[in-house]
Amino acid sequence: MSVFIYVGKSLDGFIAGKDGDLQWLNDIPNPENSDFGFSAFMERIDAVVMGRRTFEAVQSFGTWIYTRPVYVVSTILDRLPPEYDGKAQILNLKPAQIIEELGDRGYKNLYIDGGLVIQSFLAEDLIDEMIITTVPVLLGDGIPLFTNQAQQLKFRHVDTEILACHLVKTHYIRQR
Repeated sequence: MSVFIYVGKSLDGFIAGKDGDLQWLNDIPNPENSDFGFSAFMERIDAVVMGRRTFEAVQSFGTWIYTRPVYVVSTILDRLPPEYDGKAQILNLKPAQIIEELGDRGYKNLYIDGGLVIQSFLAEDLIDEMIITTVPVLLGDGIPLFTNQAQQLKFRHVDTEILACHLVKTHYIRQR
């Protein structure tokens, strides 16, 4: 099983502004309407695991962007809106249990999305690769990508790419 994150962050390390605001991501100049490699990344993925708040943010997009099964990690939700039947399911499990459960279902490559879910997988040292795109904006406050880790985790730099003359996309692999 390989576990990936693919995320955008501000210069000061936030993946969302106050109250989960993502508008700053829409302010990125993108005259070519590029997805900045997201589609190519998704071709490597079997399933998506995201937090409840991330799922709620995705719902507000108006268009379902995922072509892979989505699992929403939540201790609060007991069901998803009917329009997501066949697209998303709820999992109320811890990160290692999620990997075991989805592995048993035949998935080999998981995309982990959402601040708290990413942090919980990192806390259990379950992230194998990170693709982090830095957006040149200082948010000042918001939802951080990383919080205090109980243990040091080392990653090896694989590649850095400049996108649209504004973004810095960096790829790391976990050194074990």
